[in-house]
Amino acid sequence: MEEEEQLRSLMFLVTYMLLKRMRDINDANIQRRNEIQRRIRHRQYFFQRQRRMLMMMIAGGVRSNARIRTRPWTTTPSTDWWERVVMTEFQPSDWLDKFRMNRETFFYLCDKLRPRLARRDTSFRLALPVEKRVAVALWRLASNIEYRTISALFGVGKSTVCRCVRDMCHAIVALLSSIYLRSPGEQELEDSAQLFLSHWGFPHCVAAIATLHTAIITPSNNASDYANPAGWLSVMSQVAVSGRGHFWDVCASFPGGTDPAEILQNSSLWATAAEGGLSPAPPPTFMGKSLRYVLLGEACYPLQSWLMKAYPEEQGRTASHAALTEQQQLFNGRLARALHVSQEALLRLRARWQCLSKRNDCGLDVVPTMILACCILHNMCESHGDAFKAEWQVEVAEAESPQPSHKQLLSTSMNQSNNEEVRQLFCDYFEEQNNQEDA
Repeated sequence: MEEEEQLRSLMFLVTYMLLKRMRDINDANIQRRNEIQRRIRHRQYFFQRQRRMLMMMIAGGVRSNARIRTRPWTTTPSTDWWERVVMTEFQPSDWLDKFRMNRETFFYLCDKLRPRLARRDTSFRLALPVEKRVAVALWRLASNIEYRTISALFGVGKSTVCRCVRDMCHAIVALLSSIYLRSPGEQELEDSAQLFLSHWGFPHCVAAIATLHTAIITPSNNASDYANPAGWLSVMSQVAVSGRGHFWDVCASFPGGTDPAEILQNSSLWATAAEGGLSPAPPPTFMGKSLRYVLLGEACYPLQSWLMKAYPEEQGRTASHAALTEQQQLFNGRLARALHVSQEALLRLRARWQCLSKRNDCGLDVVPTMILACCILHNMCESHGDAFKAEWQVEVAEAESPQPSHKQLLSTSMNQSNNEEVRQLFCDYFEEQNNQEDA
């Protein structure tokens, strides 16, 4: 019996070891097969990737060497429209119509923005050239057409168009503000004062302050704050315009319902002008007195010793100028004529960059930067002598909503005596000039 038990135990042990060995062999075979299959899949993926890259290189070589028959650019496929038509067939008038600047100015802009806009090629995709990125963004700023239209035109995705616009606007503000949107020097102040006197008949003045309203889509929060006095939603900007029609200072991103006087009083322009930063030291002489240069503003701004505004006119049953003396009426007329410099500059700005004249469907995080970028581009184009077409203004007049007018701000009785004395000096000057002309 004991021998049978021992034999049974031995057979059980041998059977267990055999089964365990077979299971280990099966597991090893499964792992080997899995490893072989994984290597096969990896090799197939590698070969497919190499084949795709080779096909892309072959296709690129074929496209670059193929001769394409010239045909009207309006029907040219978007894949080669930019490289073949724009870069080789566009005439000077085409550059001006589509990009609002000369070809030379366009490439100057590209060179200035290259440090911020240049991208590297990757293994999967070639980066867009800086010139094409700038062209996409300028097309959008100049026309305000939909992203999908520009996407089809340039052969890029809609998200790429949006990214090009955003990147270029930020690059312009970062790289060109110090060149084209900066505080003027003493010589620029003198030149601007001479232009205001010779072109607009207003002496001792270096800039005019005005407001710009840009129509926007309904924001997700606080939409009522963006309703301007005309009733439509907008973002308001404050600009200071020199005698040459260039922008010296721009404050953007304020809701359309904001009081312009509040914007001015909280801006760096207010602090700079109040401290005499817009006048040389010592101040020049005017009407026998040492007086800093002044700025001109609309009726919605407060009267200051450095900011001249019109005398308030009483409207009602009596005539419009019934409460004003002839001297004050003359001052108002000369000031209104001089304020045309800011009105014309803003009109040229909106006409050249129509994203500011039509409703802008960009987000509120992009619109202020876009406004600053357009003002900088305006100064750049004006400085480079790029032509401006009158039909652009006609397009703006037909398409845009009229700019809203703001309520006049009545002067308070506190600390106004010095301000009134300065305004009276200008009244005396205009009266003397009027008497000399009559004589």
